[in-house]
Order: sequence, then C-alpha cells, then structure tokens
Amino acid sequence: MAPIRFGVVGSGWRAEFFVRMARLMPERFQVTGVVTRSAERGAEVERAWGVPTVRTIEELVTSALPGSGTDRPEFVVVSVPWPVTPEATAELVSLGIPMLAETPPAPDADGLRELWAEVGSSGLVQVAEHSPSMPSHAARIAVVDAGTIGRPTSVQISSTHLYHAVGLIRRLLDAGRGEVTVRASTFTAPLLGPLGRDGWTGATEPADAWNILATLDFGNGRSALYDFTDNQWHNPLRTNRIVVRGSHGEIVDDAVTRWVDERTVITSPIVRRVTGLEQNLDGFDLEHLSLDGRVLYRNAFQGARLADDDIAVAALLDATGAWVRGEGPAPYPLADGCQDHLLGLAIEEAARTGETVRTGREAWADA
Repeated sequence: MAPIRFGVVGSGWRAEFFVRMARLMPERFQVTGVVTRSAERGAEVERAWGVPTVRTIEELVTSALPGSGTDRPEFVVVSVPWPVTPEATAELVSLGIPMLAETPPAPDADGLRELWAEVGSSGLVQVAEHSPSMPSHAARIAVVDAGTIGRPTSVQISSTHLYHAVGLIRRLLDAGRGEVTVRASTFTAPLLGPLGRDGWTGATEPADAWNILATLDFGNGRSALYDFTDNQWHNPLRTNRIVVRGSHGEIVDDAVTRWVDERTVITSPIVRRVTGLEQNLDGFDLEHLSLDGRVLYRNAFQGARLADDDIAVAALLDATGAWVRGEGPAPYPLADGCQDHLLGLAIEEAARTGETVRTGREAWADA
C-alpha cells in the first residue's frame, strides 16, 4: 500500500509526535507539509523536522509543496492551541478536507456546541483521542469486549487527565453520550516532584500538589472513579492504576479475575512480551499482550521501536488513513471528542465549586 499522506496544522510539542511517526516509518506515513504562522518558525521546522512548510491551510491542501511530489494530503492533523482548533477545523471542513483534530476539539462547552452546529453534520472530523489505542488499554478493552468479566459496571482510573480518562472510561463501559452526574473534590497534600516534562527537576523537598477525586454516574448501574494528581503524567512517584469491574469479575491493572463455574474463580495476568531483554538480540520492542495464551493485542508497528504513547499515535494515523480510503470505520468521531471534553469540564466544575454537576443530552448524543 502507498504511504498514508497527511498534512499538519501547527508546529508545537504535540504536532511533532505525528511528524515523528512519518520520519520513523516512511513506508507507512508521509507528511506533505506543515502550516506555521511565520516564515521564521517555518524555517526552524524545516531544519528540525525535515518537512516543507507553508503559512496557510489553503496552501497546504491545494498546492504541491516542495519535496512532497504532486500528492496532496489525504487528511490533515490539526494540532494548535485550544482556541484556534475550532477555526482551523471549520476552514478544513469548508474546503471538504477530512481531518484529525488534537484533543480537545474546542476550549469550553459553548465552543463544543458551536463547533458541532457548524461542522458536526459534515462527517469529516475525527478527534485524536489516543488513550483507548494504547497497547495496555487496548488489551483490557479486548478482555471486556470478550465478556471475560461479564457486563462492565465500573472503572477506577488514576493515570491520565480529564478528557483522556473520560474517553477510556466511556469505551470500557460502553457508556455512550447520554446524561451523566458528576461529583468531585480537590485536595492538597505534599508531594515530591523529581521529574517534569522538561526532565529531572533537582527537587529534594515536597511541595503542595493538588489532587482531584471525582465520581461519574452514567446511569444503568455504570459508574467511574477519577483520581488525578498534578503532574501525574511525569511524576514517577505516582504510578498508573486502573480497575475495571464487571458482573463476573474484574481487571486490576494487568490481573484478570473472573468466574469460571459454580466452584471456580481464577486470576491470570495480562502478559506483555517484549524483545531486546537480556540475551535477546532482536532489539527492544513490543510484540504483543496476551491472556492465558490468547493474544489480546499485537503491535502493528513492530520494528519502529515505539513507546506506548507513540504506538497509539501511529494507530490513530493508520486508522484515519484507512477511514479516508474507505477501508475502515471512523476512528474517533467528533461526537465522542465533544462528549469526552464536556465530561472533563464537568469534573473541573464540580471540583472547583463542590457542587454536583449534571450534564444533559447534547446535540451530538445520537450522532
């Protein structure tokens, strides 16, 4: 198959994740060009990323860019500051271009509603929610989808924040886009912060860090507990935790406990097979995750030696390419991205006010 061709609007930290996938796997992905606001930034991107740049979206999707041949992008990734995303999204839709918008698709609830009213019916907008595509989560989803723990009823998650966590919760519970009741509290406690986004901090004494605990009631016996601490993405003193409970068992991190028959309950680990350890000379890479000899997830990008987050980004690009070529379903429709952020905003509001927040059925609920 020919490489999937995509353009990028934006040149920040997260935009580079998408470009890097093309650099690491040119046989799969090709970046046709990047939109930057200034020629100066464009020159920096061209030197650092090795891709051509332009100043406008129209140039990106209608012009043959230097170094990209005559092929134009099959879709465009929008990775810009929150307030700019709706503008870029609307412009791409007006040009009839499929797109993958970084999370969230709009800054606030009113912005989500306005964006949906403007472009929701186009069917051209996907959202780059990558959490369900991460290998460990994909394996847990496979366990749930197979009915191994019965009907899923609750999720407890402490790993990522707001809309990312909500997207994973909704997928595990098959919760849809209906009404949700949210309650939350914020706590402050001392926590050492040895590592941040820019590397080791040198800190040796704890500082106050906030923590949000929230519950989400999706109705019909489905609920979630959200637990997130400031800088939890990077702080190695706060590890990832997830529990998925069902009518016939539960998943606790990588352990699956389930009912087998009237007198038997068993627990088995989800096993991650990784090459490159000790005397294995195949290089460090993820092969697959399995449960009791059954493969739950197989790394489609083996050989690129990607971190889990990068695997999820590559999976989104791959799925979006299949979608625009008519070879696969929509990877993450705008309606889901809107619902994720709506509930993330509700968590923040409940934590800030101490009041119960109830979200209603929005225009995207039945899309």
